[in-house]
Amino acid sequence: MKKKYEIIIEHIEKLVENNELKQGERLPTIRALVNKFECNKSTIIRAYKEMEMNHRIYSIPKSGYYLVEKNNEENIENGIIDFSLVVPDSKLLPYKEFNHCINRAVELYKNDLFIYGDTEGFKSLRISLVNFFSEYQIFTSMEKICITSGSQQAISILSKMTFPNGKKNILVEQPTYSLVHKLVEMNGDKLIGINRDLSGINLEELENIFRNEDIKFFYTIPRLHNPLGTSYSEKEKRCIAELAEKYDVYIVEDDYLADLDKNKKSLPIYYYDIWERVVYLKSFSKTFMPGIRLGAVVLQEKLKSEFLKHKRYYDLSTSALEQGALEIYINSGMYKKHIKKIQFAYMKKMNYLKDCLKNIDTTGIQLFTPDTGFFIWIQFTTYVNIEEINKKLNEKGIYIAEGKEFFIGNNSRINGFRLCISKLTKNKIKLGVQILFEEIHKLI
Repeated sequence: MKKKYEIIIEHIEKLVENNELKQGERLPTIRALVNKFECNKSTIIRAYKEMEMNHRIYSIPKSGYYLVEKNNEENIENGIIDFSLVVPDSKLLPYKEFNHCINRAVELYKNDLFIYGDTEGFKSLRISLVNFFSEYQIFTSMEKICITSGSQQAISILSKMTFPNGKKNILVEQPTYSLVHKLVEMNGDKLIGINRDLSGINLEELENIFRNEDIKFFYTIPRLHNPLGTSYSEKEKRCIAELAEKYDVYIVEDDYLADLDKNKKSLPIYYYDIWERVVYLKSFSKTFMPGIRLGAVVLQEKLKSEFLKHKRYYDLSTSALEQGALEIYINSGMYKKHIKKIQFAYMKKMNYLKDCLKNIDTTGIQLFTPDTGFFIWIQFTTYVNIEEINKKLNEKGIYIAEGKEFFIGNNSRINGFRLCISKLTKNKIKLGVQILFEEIHKLI
């Protein structure tokens, strides 16, 4: 038997179908529907919130609810193909399921929502994450897990806090996630770069830097790298862990797209760490729900107290409601089901991109297209004015991320750029690639 709020949703959809409610028009008032369906105000609000979560309607404060125009997204984008935007495909986000988990969390944890929670995070969520992480070959305990307001908060705290080795400098791959540059620089620490290219990293250079440059920690993205899209070999990951122990350096491993990696033989650096040198970061933003701003960090015992001291100054504790909802989502099996869905979807997108590139002339161009993930990296074998290409592309409504954004001080030694396909439809990927290479071939 259908619930009352579901009947109300069907009523609104019927009005749309019969053209009695047109795109952009205001929906019936809550009072009017209360009288029509003889129900509580909260039932109508539940129905409208459900439709809002599914992007069928939107609300304007003190005005009411309105029907979203079907072509609203296309109108907003106005034909733009944005390869620079790093967000998950909104069609793959589990709005309805997570909304159910939020409602359930309110019922279960109502006594905990109006008080400050533990700085480490919900104990029940951390217990759930022990099993969750074990499937990623991260074997840890609840005591070592801390919930953060996104992995960004964790990176900021780690860059600011002191480490047991007493060292000052932070090593980053070149190129790497650009926000790390800004966070470290704001905290007044010195950044040192090491070259990472499509074939990996020079381990001799890494050892030399560890030996001579007073490195506090090495921030690395071993799998599905941003911006390169590449992954380290198992040999490289094992050697990085060994060198960290040899030279008293810590590793901050950002495994933000681990959910998309279907290669069962691919392991995190954490797996090879028998010396407690690796800090493991997991984000729930890029593959799950960007808006909830939840992350988890697996800390070694000797780092935990210092980390928590800093976190208390940041926000005392992370949102209790979102933590409770995530715990329910994981324990119910919905997270695992969601991961299977997005693994297939993003692999399908990347395969489609590969098909689009098959007939493209890539003379003078080096590129890497992974089996899955968000990114591909394109660079030129001879000098090409990237800014000029970007300008021409912008005039045609195509946006890319220039390579210089991912280097310390925008000082790029590589003449290249990143494409992100996560949000784009097949049609936009095909058209965008076609226009992109047309402009490239005019300049090389």
